[in-house]
Amino acid sequence: MHFLDQAKVYLRSGAGGPGAVSFRREMYVEYGGPDGGNGGKGGDIIFEAVAGLNTLIDFRYSQHFKAPRGSGGMGKNRTGAGGDDLVVHVPVGTQVLDDERENVLLDLTEAGQRVTLLRGGDGGRGNASYKTSTNRAPRQHGPGWPAQEMWVWLRLKLLADVGLVGLPNAGKSTFINQISNTKAKVGDYPFTTTRPQLGVVRHKEREFVLADIPGLIAGAADGAGIGDRFLGHIERCRVLVHLIDVNGVDPVEALEIVEEELSIYGSGLDEKPRLIALNKIDLVDEELVKSFTKELKAAGVRKVFPISGATGKGMTALLNAVIDHLPAATVTERPAGEREETDDKPWSPLG
Repeated sequence: MHFLDQAKVYLRSGAGGPGAVSFRREMYVEYGGPDGGNGGKGGDIIFEAVAGLNTLIDFRYSQHFKAPRGSGGMGKNRTGAGGDDLVVHVPVGTQVLDDERENVLLDLTEAGQRVTLLRGGDGGRGNASYKTSTNRAPRQHGPGWPAQEMWVWLRLKLLADVGLVGLPNAGKSTFINQISNTKAKVGDYPFTTTRPQLGVVRHKEREFVLADIPGLIAGAADGAGIGDRFLGHIERCRVLVHLIDVNGVDPVEALEIVEEELSIYGSGLDEKPRLIALNKIDLVDEELVKSFTKELKAAGVRKVFPISGATGKGMTALLNAVIDHLPAATVTERPAGEREETDDKPWSPLG
């Protein structure tokens, strides 16, 4: 399945049906009169967030959504049938923006959430409703209220508790494969990850969702590399894990590049709690890891987590820190008296 997180679609609700002009004429009935019914209401455009969807790819092939109009009124004071509502199913985390992408019209963050965006037009009045004491045989009727229409943008922001950031080749794919059931592509070249990945992590009988996005490089905000468009998928995260390749460029420089891109992007990303992890420590000696740790602390990092995404070393301490930043409502507490885990025993993704 292809991943698509933005799509432009056309929406139009149903117009109201026209009212009827009709007069009652029956044999052996002394008095007739107007009996035209009202028109039916047009269908609404409703958005519903559905669990199990994680892409907007369907909207690449279906871009026009039009609700049916209401039926016209009929004689004998019969109201026309209303048009059926058109329900548009979208993934949880989808935002609906106006055509200029400046205003958020809807933000669907819970499965089953239904919101009416465009209301169908009301039906027009039949001539029976115009009857008065001085106008006994009205011939006017209402044409029905017009439909509402607009172009909108759909933008998907994946719902995750933890976001994973870093330069290309920082080992993010290996990291998420190690701690979750995700099977992200791993390769020895930049931008192995070309679309966001979600993984469910279980640690110490707790569970949270981790989002991995393509690597950032200097100038990502201006479109360099894959750019910063995928940063929107970690806007809802509660904490960010920043992986730094201990075997790559200078760790302080790597830290500053990513921090600069997060600051330029804004949307509160630069204010989120961040955990800094030195990855791939299995490829270098311990003295180099200690040296880089001191440099990062001198640059303002409060705590550095040396880890190895390939072997799992140091993962327990990092995941413990991640859980400390998550609200208790999203996790299951440890049974009383159960001892804390340390790195003295092999790390397991099940915690």
